[in-house]
Amino acid sequence: MNAPSIVELRRVSRWYGNVVAVNDVTMTLGPGVTGLLGPNGAGKTTLLHMMAGFLAPSRGELTVCGQPAWRNPDVYRTLGLVADREAVHGFLTAWEFVLASARMHGLTQPEQAARRALAHMEMLDTQHRRLGTFSKGMRQRTRVAAALVHQPEVLILDEPFNGMDPRQRMHMMGLLHRMADEGATVLFSSHILEEVEQVSGTVQVIVAGRLAASGDYRTIRRLMTHRPHVFTIRSTDDRRLAVALMGQPAVAGVDVGPSGLTVRAGDYGAFARALPKIAVREGLRVQQVTPSDESLESVFAYLVAS
Repeated sequence: MNAPSIVELRRVSRWYGNVVAVNDVTMTLGPGVTGLLGPNGAGKTTLLHMMAGFLAPSRGELTVCGQPAWRNPDVYRTLGLVADREAVHGFLTAWEFVLASARMHGLTQPEQAARRALAHMEMLDTQHRRLGTFSKGMRQRTRVAAALVHQPEVLILDEPFNGMDPRQRMHMMGLLHRMADEGATVLFSSHILEEVEQVSGTVQVIVAGRLAASGDYRTIRRLMTHRPHVFTIRSTDDRRLAVALMGQPAVAGVDVGPSGLTVRAGDYGAFARALPKIAVREGLRVQQVTPSDESLESVFAYLVAS
């Protein structure tokens, strides 16, 4: 990992017939950990597969360390990949699986490289067990070990924490941070905001094939948090509560309906703090507060609109 490794996409699109999976994405990745965030079906896997050379861009240019990824086997000398699908043979042991990866890379000391990769994933005690006896989290760790066996400068991980228990997740997060500190470029996809928050300071947000937001995690999280929020509220006196809420700076609008109040709040935190105080002051009892637009899709859609 001597030289900085860079992944560059310039106006990259990928379509399947009339379906556009990735649409005009421009992105540059340098050393460090970057999270690729987006709802399921957003185009994350297609984007990663193009970076790994599995798919050709329908339009645009994509390079890894200055080389085109498509139809370029040499790119795998510097790139490691953990794909979304579990492509493991259950009859192999973890040792055999990782050693096979080392040999396919043509390493001069494949046994030493396999042992080092398994040690990184804390799997030396279980290396001689067959993959068919492993939990999903252990199989995932074995696949990561196989991707690390040649000490890649670029590591691409598609939903890497799937199936891992909390301890395994913490260990994996620590490993990614250490790789970044050593100069590697790490990109991992996730649809879970908290995973990205704990691992990555830089985020690329993709929605419906488009790059919706890019940059520092805290800035993007602030956009998500401070976006308009909609709540459905039921209380012992909805009309009285509606009048009281209308005077709050955090409230953008209130509608009274047969199923309760629909409240549009511009500041989630300020509204959450104000609501119980207002209820106490007005002598009301709040029976239900339900967020109406908290799905990941709605959050990401807001980023696109912004």
